[in-house]
Amino acid sequence: MRTVEEVVAANELYTAYQPVVDLERKEVFAYEALVRTHAKEFPDPLTLINAAVEQGYMGKLGRYLRRQAVEGCPSSRLFLNVHPTEFDEHWLVRPDDSTTTHGHEIYFEITESVPLSHFRHCHSVLAELRTRGAKIAIDDLGAGYSNLKYIVDLNPEIVKLDRELVANLHNEPRLRVLVSALVDLCRQLGAKVVGEGIETADELNAVIDSGAQYGQGYYLQRPNAQLELFSWKALA
Repeated sequence: MRTVEEVVAANELYTAYQPVVDLERKEVFAYEALVRTHAKEFPDPLTLINAAVEQGYMGKLGRYLRRQAVEGCPSSRLFLNVHPTEFDEHWLVRPDDSTTTHGHEIYFEITESVPLSHFRHCHSVLAELRTRGAKIAIDDLGAGYSNLKYIVDLNPEIVKLDRELVANLHNEPRLRVLVSALVDLCRQLGAKVVGEGIETADELNAVIDSGAQYGQGYYLQRPNAQLELFSWKALA
């Protein structure tokens, strides 16, 4: 079986872009860059990332993916996923990292479902990135065990609500109360909110009603290797 490094060398990874939509302006706010692969050894992104961590290659892989993402989307804000193991390496803060040359805001997206407490350099790395103008997004809020103290500790500009909080939101009054309260809490802590995993018109309307500023999901637009035009009017 080939290593992740060999798959990278064979140019079998590519970036798919999914828009994060401003729900008030009804236009694209930014694009999230998502890794995809043609390599049969890694049928999905999670398998690829887990293998990179096991092989001690996550730092180099992250650097490669950032360069690919920036080159493919030079004219928009970007959300870039960061695996926690990257905080113990030096690649993110190198002055020649591709993110330093991007002409638009970059949001480094950190999954809320992975504990950061044992990654020694997390806060110093984030502080360094912020001196360069980068911003922080917390992903997956509401997935499994949620530690709301993340929002206090990391002081993110963006919080993404997990699909678990969005699915069937329009049909669950108690869930609507919870999501609206989370959106208000984030607002008070200085963070805006993305409702992730929107798959229907009803879910979109429920996310809007919650007060969330942004939305993302298949209903709005699927990830695509080519940047596609987004049209609110074209939504079914």
